[in-house]
Amino acid sequence: MSNTRNINLNYDRDIKIAEDICWVGFYDIESGLYCNPYIIIDGEEAVVIDGGSRPDFSTVMMKILQTGIHPSSIKTLIYQHYDPDLCGSIPNFESIIGKKDLTIISDKENNMFIRHYSVSSRLRSLEGVNHKFEFSSGRTLQFFNTPYSHSAGSFVTFDSKTGVLFTSDLFGSLGKKWDLFLELEPDCRVCTDYTDKDCKKGSSHCPLSDIINFHRRIMTSETSLRYALEQIAEIPFTMIAPQHGSVIPELKDIAVIAEKLVTLKGVGINRLLGDRLDSKLGDISPLMERVKKNES
Repeated sequence: MSNTRNINLNYDRDIKIAEDICWVGFYDIESGLYCNPYIIIDGEEAVVIDGGSRPDFSTVMMKILQTGIHPSSIKTLIYQHYDPDLCGSIPNFESIIGKKDLTIISDKENNMFIRHYSVSSRLRSLEGVNHKFEFSSGRTLQFFNTPYSHSAGSFVTFDSKTGVLFTSDLFGSLGKKWDLFLELEPDCRVCTDYTDKDCKKGSSHCPLSDIINFHRRIMTSETSLRYALEQIAEIPFTMIAPQHGSVIPELKDIAVIAEKLVTLKGVGINRLLGDRLDSKLGDISPLMERVKKNES
């Protein structure tokens, strides 16, 4: 079954992924790491989520303008962690939006770094806004903490109107082949071997492999990844929109990927230390011995 959602998409323009929500990202086939800023437009107000890097700002802003809104309609910038591929363009946004009351919402753990990007915006913490943002219409975005997936202040954003869950690095992927929308083939949903060379269908590309490898490299540990998945499990989302990789529009595909990730081994520090995490760590006796020798 072919994925018809990706047919005739124009990546040089904004692309609607749900009602009043557009992808305004940057398509670069050589990078392997696709960044996905999103804009939510509600009447005369707009919010940008994970706005993107400084080099990509002109492309992102062009696509925002293509939606038909004026930059001054952007009321808030939301950053789900503090990496430069999300936050690098903050001063560009501030300059072109030109509003004294522009706010940035993020976790307090992120804000101590984001303040080094921001020039004029008011920084608000998740606690300071009661873990939600409300448009004038009453439409609400809710924020849920997913600490250490991959930063201490990581969180996800849920739009209750559309059911879209913006997951930042969770459910992201890294690979040279990319489409905006990911829908797994039936065989992929039951596959247990994610190496391209052993694909039962003979495909040259495995999207699950790209997702799994990304999480092993980016997430801090197996524990933090499992905890994050546990936190989002009760959110009534219908679509996942990560900051890297592809939008996942089918709940059955999200469930398949979540099952793979919640049992994933070799994540972050676990990948580096392996079985040492099951044994005693923290042996600093060589240091203590040197101190004793220096004092004698």
